[in-house]
Amino acid sequence: MRVPVKDGHVEVSERGSGDLVVCVSSLGRGIEDFDALGEDLDDAGYRVAGVNHRGVGDSSPAVDGLTLRDFAEDVARAIEHIGGAPAHLIGHAYGNRIVRCLASDHPELTRSVTLIAPGGQSPPAPDIPPTLMRIFELDRPAEDRLADVQRVFFAPGRDASIWLDGWSPATRKMQWDARDSIPYAEWGYAGAAPVLAIQGLDDPMATPENGYVLRDQLGADRVHVVDLPDASHALLPEQPEAITREVLAFLSQH
Repeated sequence: MRVPVKDGHVEVSERGSGDLVVCVSSLGRGIEDFDALGEDLDDAGYRVAGVNHRGVGDSSPAVDGLTLRDFAEDVARAIEHIGGAPAHLIGHAYGNRIVRCLASDHPELTRSVTLIAPGGQSPPAPDIPPTLMRIFELDRPAEDRLADVQRVFFAPGRDASIWLDGWSPATRKMQWDARDSIPYAEWGYAGAAPVLAIQGLDDPMATPENGYVLRDQLGADRVHVVDLPDASHALLPEQPEAITREVLAFLSQH
């Protein structure tokens, strides 16, 4: 379905019934990255909604000048439109910024927050940002792009070819330009919601220090950190069973 938002609309997909879980994908990628987890959550008795970024799927085209708060408002409008709040929010990579901002701005819409590959505080390895940007140069040879996808998103020995496609350069630009559009204090603490942070120990983009810093800031009684070995920044396709296990355990507590 299409949900009206500021200057456009976002595409929202739904499945299942029960408590609402809302998924937000990574930088310049679509909600299909959550297909496996969404199916598992559906089977476990949850209602699962995915919100596609502007410029992805059937959402409005990407536009310049939006802020991280605008992206959070897109998801907020989707939740209000489909009903079922407060929702469990799950954000992967860049999506973790969006759901944390949403939880900060709209505690009434938020039941819990799950962060998959959370970043935002500890810097990535120096070569990672330029390597990430090259992935979105879709006219480059596939083997070169594949090597970059492997470096940024997948642990050694993992099959990165499953993520060679599915990248939106326009959405990447819009979101990358907005990454520092509001101060960290306005989005980074996820309001007062309970937080699950799942991170790959081989992640060079959102290094494991990010989860530890967040736990130190907010307290271990509020932030539960799960470290996954043999996993990098993609996480969802790398460790699907572990992701499902940890998410279901966390949701059952909230």
